[in-house]
Amino acid sequence: MLKPFVRAAIATAVVMAAGTVSPILAQQQTLTIFAAASMKNALDEVNAAFTKRTNIKTVASYAATSALVRQIEQGAPADIFASADLEWMDYGLKNKLTNPSTRINLLGNRLVLIAPKDSKIGTVALASGFDLTKLVGNGRIVTGEVKSVPVGRYAVAALQKLGLWPSLEKRMATVENVRVALTLVARGEAELGIVYETDAKVEPGVKIVGHFPPDSHPAIVYPVAATAGAKPDAARYLDFLQSMAAKAVFENYGFSFLIKPTS
Repeated sequence: MLKPFVRAAIATAVVMAAGTVSPILAQQQTLTIFAAASMKNALDEVNAAFTKRTNIKTVASYAATSALVRQIEQGAPADIFASADLEWMDYGLKNKLTNPSTRINLLGNRLVLIAPKDSKIGTVALASGFDLTKLVGNGRIVTGEVKSVPVGRYAVAALQKLGLWPSLEKRMATVENVRVALTLVARGEAELGIVYETDAKVEPGVKIVGHFPPDSHPAIVYPVAATAGAKPDAARYLDFLQSMAAKAVFENYGFSFLIKPTS
């Protein structure tokens, strides 16, 4: 039989060990998601459903894809990276910021032209030769920064393909991400904006006045992957993103689901 002081020592050791392990376990039960700004509304809902099902908490950070990649590259502690285009995901893989075996090309979207809700501008058919300069008048067309932000790059590609870029280049106002562009149009601070269809659908202060032809720009694809240093629970999160439950949420917000659901 153990002497009282031995039993007390063992009990103290167990308590100390428990106090050491618990914070680590708690940390493993939280995943940090770095995702493109345009995913916010849908992904917030997906994340809530994931936490309800698994009891694993998520903390989401939304910004332009280019900014998120740079943050991960500088050591930001992210578990999941969700990009608004293929190029930045490729950059992440090339620079060993993400785990290539976990990559999924998950979602699709559409590029649209928006105006403030009370604008007199009606629906237009965007095509080669369309006089968009006349439509914008003395105002500005706002979109994401055209060299690094995905929506801005899609916008430039579309305008170039339609032959509209030379006349519009000086009319463009570029901002740090698509949600900022959306807000400026909603406030009436820009005559027009080029954003994703899903963004326009969640902002009551704007209306869609035109859809860019799908073949006028690279396909809008949202790839997702675990980061190189992701926690083990990242695998469960990626599995959930491919589920029927996640598909229903994303499609409700206007995204197209590019893969066959796993469950």
